[in-house]
Amino acid sequence: MTAQEARILELHEAFEPDARQKIAAILAEGSVTQAQICRESGVSSGILSPWLQEKYRGDSQAVEAKLRTWLNARERKTQIASVLPVAPPWIETPTAEKITAVLAYAQMAGDVGCIYGGAGMGKTVTLRAYAENNPNVWVVEMHAAGAAVASALEEIAEAVGLRGLPSRAVRLHREIVKRLRGSEGLLIIDEAQHLRTGAIEAIRALHDATGVGLVLCGNESVYARLTGGSREATFAQLFSRLGKRLHLAKPNRADVLHLAAHYGVTDKAEQALLMEIAAKPGALRGVVKALRLAGMFAAGAGATAIGCEHIRAAWVDLGGAA
Repeated sequence: MTAQEARILELHEAFEPDARQKIAAILAEGSVTQAQICRESGVSSGILSPWLQEKYRGDSQAVEAKLRTWLNARERKTQIASVLPVAPPWIETPTAEKITAVLAYAQMAGDVGCIYGGAGMGKTVTLRAYAENNPNVWVVEMHAAGAAVASALEEIAEAVGLRGLPSRAVRLHREIVKRLRGSEGLLIIDEAQHLRTGAIEAIRALHDATGVGLVLCGNESVYARLTGGSREATFAQLFSRLGKRLHLAKPNRADVLHLAAHYGVTDKAEQALLMEIAAKPGALRGVVKALRLAGMFAAGAGATAIGCEHIRAAWVDLGGAA
């Protein structure tokens, strides 16, 4: 054995018990599961279990290296999390109240609604908050891969609890109708701008067949597609069913003040700076990101509150203009 190999073995033997002890302690805390460690570290369960029991006969050094990387990353995340304010899952801003009103009306009346506007206005988090607090509400987030009829219906089937169905539009439609009929529920299609014309019409047909509420939510193009161009020829049936429509152009001052208050920001100078950030692309989402990072900067500087200097530094660090 060479001197270098001996040194590697020495380091290996010194590290191995410590790594096992750390991981065993983390598992005992219950903060993570063994399956989660496997996913995050890249070490399979078939290797991790015997390694923890000192029964692994493979390349233990390679396993240690992966787990050491995972432990170091976990420690860094813990350090950051200790000073980074938690992002609020949902704050009932005035804009959120307007969104909720459309959702509640559509579900109660079995009607069709449309919510459209720019990114970062809190649409998606409000949709999900409403779904968590009301029965038989299904939020389906569409994407480019689910733009066609059958794939869009697959996404809806998954959301309403139907799994393992064949990827045939007729069968999917039939089973979804059975699931939704009589539920007095609400089907929310988020990111609806990704849908092709046929998929939108298929979703409209679900509403017609079941009487459940339906809300299409997305960017400006969602409503534009329903109202512009050859609307009479393509979306006439859906447009004629539209009940409440909500256009979210930009955040208002009250939205920003609600978010600022959550982070303890009450001074007018800081609020004015946050209003400037809210007016930029990203809107309220940008405000939340800036406030979280500003909170970390303030804590690092030993400040008792978030100030303008922390907000400016956070916004620049996030890639915003100085």
